[in-house]
Amino acid sequence: MSQDVADLSCKIFQQEGIALDAEFVCRAGEVLAVVGPSGGGKSTLMRMIAGLTKPESGEIRYGDDIWFSSEAGRYLTPQQRHLGYVPQHFGLFPNMTALANVVAALDHIPKAERVARAKDWLERVNLHGLPDRLPANLSGGQRQRVALARALAREPRVLLLDEPFSAVDRETRERLYLELARLKEQLAIPVIMVTHDLNEALLLADRMILISQGTLLQQGHPRDVLSRPRNEAVAKQMGLRNLFDAHVVAQEAERDITWLKFGEHLLASNYSEQLAIGAKVRWVIPNQGVRFNSITKGRLCRSFNKLAITIESCLSMGETMRLVASIKGVKHHLNAEVPLHFAQKMGLSPGVETEVALKSDLIHILEND
Repeated sequence: MSQDVADLSCKIFQQEGIALDAEFVCRAGEVLAVVGPSGGGKSTLMRMIAGLTKPESGEIRYGDDIWFSSEAGRYLTPQQRHLGYVPQHFGLFPNMTALANVVAALDHIPKAERVARAKDWLERVNLHGLPDRLPANLSGGQRQRVALARALAREPRVLLLDEPFSAVDRETRERLYLELARLKEQLAIPVIMVTHDLNEALLLADRMILISQGTLLQQGHPRDVLSRPRNEAVAKQMGLRNLFDAHVVAQEAERDITWLKFGEHLLASNYSEQLAIGAKVRWVIPNQGVRFNSITKGRLCRSFNKLAITIESCLSMGETMRLVASIKGVKHHLNAEVPLHFAQKMGLSPGVETEVALKSDLIHILEND
């Protein structure tokens, strides 16, 4: 890989076409996931970083090297930025073999060295024995590996991956996750990955940025963004469905607790110093923060918060059971997820009345939009 490793910092603003307003840093050696709905500006952002689209204003900088600056009037071409870019559908030349596709990206090194380096990178991405095949004769996963080898063979300063796993089946996707994790250990460069899939961000990314309608809503470690969304817009984009209203009834700074009145229930949540007694708030808890007791023996997880519920519906999704339940004294429904074997063992089914515990440290009070 390139020796002059540095962080990539971006500050981009655009109003025309697809609007975009984002400022972030991708550090050397980390995977940064760009997450958000279709049409939200993710791919536009990647094209701007790659030098394929010029932003209206802002700055893109790799270490001390300015790639784009509206103030300085500087705009480097993609070739000058020296990065690797894997587009969503791989962008392979259909009339060239796997080996020739990689060689085609190596015009910056002596011709005598190109084939050897291309073969080396095909091996490094675990594409063995297939250098002479055309893309049409490769599987989706194999085509993805060729595109990755082509990008990395240039020894790029930055690697951009636009929906790199969307065109392959689930089994291949799982193998490629391991491949990217292995490569990350070898690469010291910034890696930016666009994805619709939150699970991919949780599995692969060191940090993430959430973009919707061209605006950067929140950034941080994926699990932090999931468990501590900044506001309701972020919570909804993260797929959180347990969004409720409550009122602040007490503050205990010494115990790090904000007490909430939720219907007829009193809930302990994370301490929010700025909230006044009586304030109306919105709060959220992930499905995994809802813990079920043993119905037969009456045991309950340690928690401040107990709720009486009636299970309304159950949906099996692979090894997971998704449950929707009504809450005593509250008009809204509660969503939960438990392992399928646990649901079967505990007899969780529609009509069952039981208690759940809400983990107080996972009850998060949202900022006002």
